[in-house]
Amino acid sequence: MKKNLKHILFVCLATVVVFGSCKDDNELDHTKVSAVENLFAPSDNANVFIEGEGSVMFEWEKAKAEDNGVVLYEVLFDKTDGDFSKPLYSLPSDGNGYQRTLSMSYGDLSKVAAAAGIKPGETGKVKWTVWSSKGMEAEKSSVTRILEIERPEGFTVLPATAYLTGTATEGGDDISKAVPFKKLSDGVFEVYTSLKAGTYHIAERNSGNPAIYSVSGDGKIVESGTTTVTGSNKVYRIRLNFNTAGSEFTEIVSLGLWFAPENKIWYELPYAGGSSWEIKNAPVVFRQESWGRDERYKFKFVVKNAAGASSEEWYGSVNRDNQRPTDASQPSYWYMVPVTNNQWDNCFKFNGNADNKNADIKVTFNPAAYTHSVTVK
Repeated sequence: MKKNLKHILFVCLATVVVFGSCKDDNELDHTKVSAVENLFAPSDNANVFIEGEGSVMFEWEKAKAEDNGVVLYEVLFDKTDGDFSKPLYSLPSDGNGYQRTLSMSYGDLSKVAAAAGIKPGETGKVKWTVWSSKGMEAEKSSVTRILEIERPEGFTVLPATAYLTGTATEGGDDISKAVPFKKLSDGVFEVYTSLKAGTYHIAERNSGNPAIYSVSGDGKIVESGTTTVTGSNKVYRIRLNFNTAGSEFTEIVSLGLWFAPENKIWYELPYAGGSSWEIKNAPVVFRQESWGRDERYKFKFVVKNAAGASSEEWYGSVNRDNQRPTDASQPSYWYMVPVTNNQWDNCFKFNGNADNKNADIKVTFNPAAYTHSVTVK
C-alpha cells in the first residue's frame, strides 16, 4: 500500500512540473463551445409526410470548442411557441452525438408529432434547433426552424402487443387482467371476447405505464381516451389495424357444432368467457352408414356486422380429410382454420371412444391457438 501511495504522489508531482497542477481529467474537457450559427436542412417550414419506412436528414453548421477539441450535438424539438426549456423530444446527432447530421426515422418523428398533440390523420408544426456541448458547457443555437409534420391515418410506431382493459371488459379495469389480442401481422390484432356496458381502452402492454388507445365513434383508433359501451353483454370479434387506424367489430351471434353426416347443427356452444365456448355432457352418437360409423364434424359461426347484416363463417381442419384422432394425436390436429361450408371437406373426426358417450366440447380462440377439445366422459 505504501509503495502504491508513493507511486501516486510521484505521478502527481510530475504532473505539477509539466502542467502546473494535478487536475481531474474531465475538468480539462470543460471548455467553452460556440453555438451553432446556421441550420442547413431541412429548410424552414418544410413538410414531411411520415408514412411507411423513411427518415429525414437534419444538418447544421459546425460549432467550435475553445480548445479546438471535439463538439457534441443534440437536436431538440418543441412546440412553435416553446423556448426549449422543456423540449418535447431530443436526440443526439449521428455517431452518438459526434456528427453534424441526424438521420431521424419516421418513427421518432411520429413520437415528436404525438408529443406536440398532432393526431393521426392531422398536420401540425413543431420547432427545432441544435445544442452544442463539450463537457459541462452547452450552448443553444439562437437559430430555429419550423417543421410541418403530416401524420397518416395509421400509426408509424406500431405496438408489438395489444390488450383490452376497462370496466366493459372481462378483465375489468385491472390492467394485469387485461384481455390479450392475437397478433395477426405487424400492427394487426384480433380478439374474441365479450363487452358489457362500461368503458374500455386498448393498452400496448398489460403492466407499467403503457401507451393507450381507444376507438372513436367512427371506428378509428385514436391515441389515449376511452370508448363507452352501452346495452347488453355481447360477444365480439374485434380486429384492430394500426397501419390504417381502422377497427372492425363483428358480433358472434352463435357457435354451433355441425355434424356432417346429418348436415345440421348438433349443438350450440354457449360462450364461457376467456375467448372460449363450451358445452358439457353433450351426447355423441356416430351415424351408421353401410360402410361403417360416420363421425365427421366442424363448426359454424353466425355473425353480425356493424350494420346488422348476418352471415356464416365456417371453421374446420387444415386437412381436407382426416383419420380418427387418438389420445396420442398432436395438439395441432385440433387447430381450427377458416374453411368452406362444403358438407364433407375439412371436417374433424371424433375419437372412436366418443361414440355413444357424453363429452365436454370446448372451442378456444386465444392468442396461443385457435383450437378445440373433446373430453369424453
